[in-house]
Amino acid sequence: MSQPDYYKVLGVGPDAGSDEIKKAFRRIARETHPDANPGDSAAEAEFRAAAEAYEVLSDPERRARHDRGDAVDLSDLLSGIGGLDDLLKSVFGDGGLFGSGTGRAARGRDVLVRAEISLEEAAFGGDADVEFRTLTSCAACSGTGAEPGSEIVACPGCGGVGQVRVQRRSLFGTMMSVAPCPRCDGEGRVVAEPCRRCDGAGSAPDKVEVNVEIPAGVSSGTRLRLSGRGESGGRLGPPGDLFVEVEVAEDERFERSDADLIFRAQVGIAEAALGTRLDVPLIDGGTVEVEVPPGAQHGKVMRIARRGMTVLGRRGRGDLLVVVGVVVPSELSAEEADLLRRWAELRGERVDNKAAT
Repeated sequence: MSQPDYYKVLGVGPDAGSDEIKKAFRRIARETHPDANPGDSAAEAEFRAAAEAYEVLSDPERRARHDRGDAVDLSDLLSGIGGLDDLLKSVFGDGGLFGSGTGRAARGRDVLVRAEISLEEAAFGGDADVEFRTLTSCAACSGTGAEPGSEIVACPGCGGVGQVRVQRRSLFGTMMSVAPCPRCDGEGRVVAEPCRRCDGAGSAPDKVEVNVEIPAGVSSGTRLRLSGRGESGGRLGPPGDLFVEVEVAEDERFERSDADLIFRAQVGIAEAALGTRLDVPLIDGGTVEVEVPPGAQHGKVMRIARRGMTVLGRRGRGDLLVVVGVVVPSELSAEEADLLRRWAELRGERVDNKAAT
């Protein structure tokens, strides 16, 4: 009987590397493992075929024989009580196929909150207070889950390891798998008397207020991570992290372009033609006088160096860009209209006299 094409069994090509072969087997094993498909003989057979394919293709000598079309000795594949268990450990680690408890308490979940700050605070940094509700360490039992004065002991079901080994028989021999201990939920310890305040959970919901340091130069969408300030893990489990997403409020004076600030200055026709001076506000307070040269066109940009935003993670600053906008009046008095007609005649410009009356 000819042996199957093990590359097709795993769905990889003949030039697949060891990492690709392992990844393919991991995927098939999770889908077809008998523990995930109780009573499904077809899935069990598919799992067996994938395990054989991985055993052959992960061994250079066996793979070479397979590539040459030579027969591969399958007599020692997955042999022995621990054969398949050892194979799964080599691929998935000690946690087993589906993961398991490690004897450690569960880590708390991460928490995401948002903080709105002003453009000035974004430019130079500052502090922001955020408030949210989450699970916090129980004050009565200090997060142990045990009533004060009672003991925390090693779980008698797993001996404090947090895992139990389960043996089952299948079509292709005895299989061993590792699972979280059902008695301690994989924590490896139990309490003699649960805390009355948190019912043994080690944590309880509460309102939390945190002061966050905002670095200079942040922009909307920047996420700041505060390690260990998230949800409590309960029963001495490590807490999660707190992520603060910054939202920079719009400013009525400035637009932002990365580290540069844009100020749009409006000038009249005469100011643009003859030149003028403007008082331009600064993000750090006060104003600076800017000269608009004679003949300035609409959209002209004047740059004031290093008066913009702080560059995040650096000491430098961006620039302040003053953009000139020439404003044409929509309504004119009779005297203003006469002056403009005389100006147009001097320049040889043609105007609609009826529209100006």
